[in-house]
Amino acid sequence: MGKLAYFFFIAGCCIAMLGINSCANIIPPSGGPRDSLPPVLVNALPKDSALKFSAKKIVLTFDEYVQLDNNMNANLIVSPYPVNIPTVENKLKTVTVYLRDSLRPNTTYSINFGNGVKDVNEGNIAKNLTYVFSTGDHIDNGTLSGTVTIAETGKKDSTLLVLLHSNLSDTSIRKNNPVYLTRLDSAGRFRFMYIAPGTYNVFVLPDEYSKKYDDSTKMFAFLNAPVTIDSTTQPVTLYAYREFEPKEKGQGAGGGSGNKKKNAREQPKLQMITSVGQGPQDLLLPFMVTFPATKIGTFDSTKIVLSDTNYTPLKGYTFSADTTMKIFSLHYNWAENEPYRIVVQKDAFSDTTGLTLEKNDTLSFKTKRESEYGSIRLHFNNLDLSKNPVLLLLQSDKITTSVPLRTNEWYQKLFRPGDYEIRILHDDNKNGVWNPGSYAGKRQPEVVITIPRKLTIKANFDNEVDINL
Repeated sequence: MGKLAYFFFIAGCCIAMLGINSCANIIPPSGGPRDSLPPVLVNALPKDSALKFSAKKIVLTFDEYVQLDNNMNANLIVSPYPVNIPTVENKLKTVTVYLRDSLRPNTTYSINFGNGVKDVNEGNIAKNLTYVFSTGDHIDNGTLSGTVTIAETGKKDSTLLVLLHSNLSDTSIRKNNPVYLTRLDSAGRFRFMYIAPGTYNVFVLPDEYSKKYDDSTKMFAFLNAPVTIDSTTQPVTLYAYREFEPKEKGQGAGGGSGNKKKNAREQPKLQMITSVGQGPQDLLLPFMVTFPATKIGTFDSTKIVLSDTNYTPLKGYTFSADTTMKIFSLHYNWAENEPYRIVVQKDAFSDTTGLTLEKNDTLSFKTKRESEYGSIRLHFNNLDLSKNPVLLLLQSDKITTSVPLRTNEWYQKLFRPGDYEIRILHDDNKNGVWNPGSYAGKRQPEVVITIPRKLTIKANFDNEVDINL
């Protein structure tokens, strides 16, 4: 049918249907369904799993045009671990690997491309793409799988590496490169394949250049004993930790000096911040006094008086300072919905230069109602009391509650409403806090279990929850 005839045919259809319906819009054909299939390897030269391999380059051909990830070296894992990482290039449907190391005799090699190879159109990744060859007459079949958990949080970190050392000296992880390494997946799992059967030490380190445990502030994990790897080796579990936290960078020798410059006419002041301006006093917390700009040299708790609204002094409260001498806490068994006053004499606090408050101050505030809290009762199923469990409740990754558990049930009458993360600490040394491991002392870190459910506390409600471990 010619174009002109086709036009009159369509026009006639529209006219004929005017009494029934309007003419439909003409929609151009779509481009078809989205390509969701990854590139498929159709040929390898030399062939995959080749024996007595001696080539200097490997050419992989796919069924479609492919491209390499911009950071190919971060994706590529070569085992055994090479001195020089191979160079990888691609053109059209091929990926070429140029080997830059001399190959060891009678050795099985594997090249895992990670997420480094994908198609051009949709970026579909050729996952689990691994090329294997041997310079000997067989492919090694040793395997090792397992999981890595962050000991302090019970969570996973897919950025870490698992390393195998055939040198079983304690100093090997500090001085030598690993023989094999692999990455974790998003669930903290790993799997080594094509490993030469033998005995290895197993470690965990961050994915960085050195591949050595040369800094005790690095995330690290180790097994207490070497593992003999063959085709039937059982899975292992490692708990990663930092033995010491990295030190925060200081301001330097001249840091902050500009803030200390004062106008010649301005007199220095001791700045005090209290919890009065933060709404009603929390029944579960102390009254807080903070000096953000300076460290307090001396304070006299007798010059800080808690009273009722008639200025009648109350009894049974205590005052304490934190280690920085900047935060002070007044502890008292608060009554609900009750007004209080705190009288602070101007010389109750003085900084290290002797500077005091400008004048006496009276702070008035009221406490919250009990109805603003909820009660909480937790039932723990399969809780192992022999591991000295400690209940940890967190908000925004900060511990708000830490309670040693003596039975399978825990109850608190007043608890702040909100959503909480639940963890259980196995407190080996019974000191109430998590402790890291020590490779030098061959001591594993204490283990924390994260409960995969959120705890929601409602105000003015009896919150009762069963927790399965």
